[in-house]
Amino acid sequence: MEKETPRMGTAEKPARVVSGFVGIPLVLFLAVLAVGCIGASSRLGDVPQQSLFLVTGGVCGLVAFFLLRGFLTLQPNESAVLTFFGRYSGTLTRDGFWLVNPFSVRRRVSRRLVSQEIGPLKVNDAAGNPVEIGMVLTWRVAEASRAVFDVESYPVYVSAQGETALRGLANSHPYDEEEYRQALAVRQGGDTRIAQDMLSLRDGGDRLTAALLADLRDRMGLAGLIVADARLSHLAYSPEIAGAMLRKQAASAVIAARRTITSGAVDIVEQALTELEGRLGSVLDADRKAAMVSNLLVVLVGDREVTPVINTGVRQP
Repeated sequence: MEKETPRMGTAEKPARVVSGFVGIPLVLFLAVLAVGCIGASSRLGDVPQQSLFLVTGGVCGLVAFFLLRGFLTLQPNESAVLTFFGRYSGTLTRDGFWLVNPFSVRRRVSRRLVSQEIGPLKVNDAAGNPVEIGMVLTWRVAEASRAVFDVESYPVYVSAQGETALRGLANSHPYDEEEYRQALAVRQGGDTRIAQDMLSLRDGGDRLTAALLADLRDRMGLAGLIVADARLSHLAYSPEIAGAMLRKQAASAVIAARRTITSGAVDIVEQALTELEGRLGSVLDADRKAAMVSNLLVVLVGDREVTPVINTGVRQP
């Protein structure tokens, strides 16, 4: 069995056309000639000449009628793909008034920019968390012949490939880098080092957009389409885990804040003890140092106002 050679795409070529303003006088001339021949035939007595004039007038009238079907007007940023008996004959990309082959089939294709919203889609990120992600895709047709002949429906193709690229982006990047590191640490044998240079969906910024654009341009180029821009328009955890993730992020923020406060409090206590010993000498024993450290830490680390207790002495029984 002969192996089929893969098709590399329909190469676009310019269509052969004539200005419509040149075709109008030709159509008018043929129409006038047809009317004149038919009118003259009625005044002729000779049957052969009458038949000749009738045939000539009929032919001129048919040619004028078919030429009328060949007139085509194109707006700016619009193309017309022409096929003649199933064969691609060219693409007309110049706006204006034209006369084309009246027997050709014409398909208009807009080359204007199209802004299309993809999603929001529910997918799993690199850490396995369900997220909702969407984007706004801006694209246009660059080669009308490939958009018409190389894909079944290029608007459907854009939607399908846009969703595929968006899902691939979400699957290969975590929503949050810190969450991903924690997920790797929980997994048995997980190596957190692979997450050091990984972009997150939330903080990826321009680098994430560049990766998405490169993927989309490779996909859309097969259909003769150009991707002008692609930006994430929606990014959030799925509703079933959004509350839990919000509480987890809040807890992580509290822990980080407490860690910073505790570290600073220890430095302050250490500095206070050093200054007291430098000024008063070794007048504090171990128990008093421990009590002082405990009181200072309570004052510095506590999240409420401290109520002072004044020690006036010990009452004897």
